[in-house]
Amino acid sequence: MRDRKQQISANLAKVEGRIAAACRAAGRKREEVTLIVVTKTYPADDVRILSELGVRDVAENRDQDAAPKAAACSDLPLTWHFVGQLQTNKVRSVVGYADFVQSVDRSRLVTALSKEAVRAGREVGCLIQVALDAGEGGRGERGGVAPDGIEELGDLVASAPGLRLDGLMTVAPLTGEYAERQRAAFERLMDLSTALRRAHPAATMVSAGMSADLEQAVAAGATHVRVGTAVLGVRPGLG
Repeated sequence: MRDRKQQISANLAKVEGRIAAACRAAGRKREEVTLIVVTKTYPADDVRILSELGVRDVAENRDQDAAPKAAACSDLPLTWHFVGQLQTNKVRSVVGYADFVQSVDRSRLVTALSKEAVRAGREVGCLIQVALDAGEGGRGERGGVAPDGIEELGDLVASAPGLRLDGLMTVAPLTGEYAERQRAAFERLMDLSTALRRAHPAATMVSAGMSADLEQAVAAGATHVRVGTAVLGVRPGLG
């Protein structure tokens, strides 16, 4: 366990250094960017180590992994983000532990989240997942709503009981005009965020960038970066 903590601590320091350098290069303050450590496939013991090292935001993308892990770590001062594609039949479980759902991309999901948030007596922060590889009115290869659907979905979240519209999230697309152009993709997301905030000024979160492209996200103006392997490493058998 001590070796694992040393490994995670060293990796975390490197990632912190990258974020700090990216902030300096962009003329931003380090505190403007929140690091979310994506703990998918990693055990609850790693989450405990992260907490001991000062990490406060963690993310999961599969409820079947996240629910027991969140329960095992319920005594820790953590904010849980759900970042994966969410089926409506998993919403009740996710609402039980997630402080934020970053993958809101359809009206049916908003309805289900609202119902369960009210039932649980919770307020859940929602980010609309934007698919920059989606055609007009469509959805992306990895989920998300096309840019032209943001306004309608944002209004729906903002008016839904138990939900709070906090901003936008994207994953750099693998296809389309933004493929291999992460910086341009993230700048496009910032433009969309500016447009959303005209109607919803409090929706200030912009979640973009992962282990490979966090610098481009920070340069574009992201407020949150989601980093997994650069902090926790690649587990055997997972590529």
